[in-house]
Amino acid sequence: QVQLVESGGGLVQAGGSLRLSCAASGSILSINAMGWYRQAPGEQRELVAASTSGGSTNYADSVKGRFTISRDNAKNTVYLQMNSLKPEDTAVYYCNAQGVRVRSQFYALGYRNYNDAWGQGTQVTVSS
Repeated sequence: QVQLVESGGGLVQAGGSLRLSCAASGSILSINAMGWYRQAPGEQRELVAASTSGGSTNYADSVKGRFTISRDNAKNTVYLQMNSLKPEDTAVYYCNAQGVRVRSQFYALGYRNYNDAWGQGTQVTVSS
């Protein structure tokens, strides 16, 4: 299976910056896409930013121009640089990986595919 671990969350004042990181572990052969979602209490989880293995990126309109997603494919790690943070950015941020191929001795081709995997989340709190 695949395990994702996030780090970098914390408390910051409005206008400040944070950098989140997420590392995927396991016998990973490839990951098609990695991204960040966030969820505030009582709200649904929403996509913040995503990046494909080819370098294409997508951002929620609310974070365009402020957040930047990047990947280190060699380390199976994704980052989210968050600048000009606003109180409305307060949420638990979750790392997500999609199209994960993991080596497996139980499959004839030597691997299996996972549709997606989730991290446990890291809290980001932005104060006024």
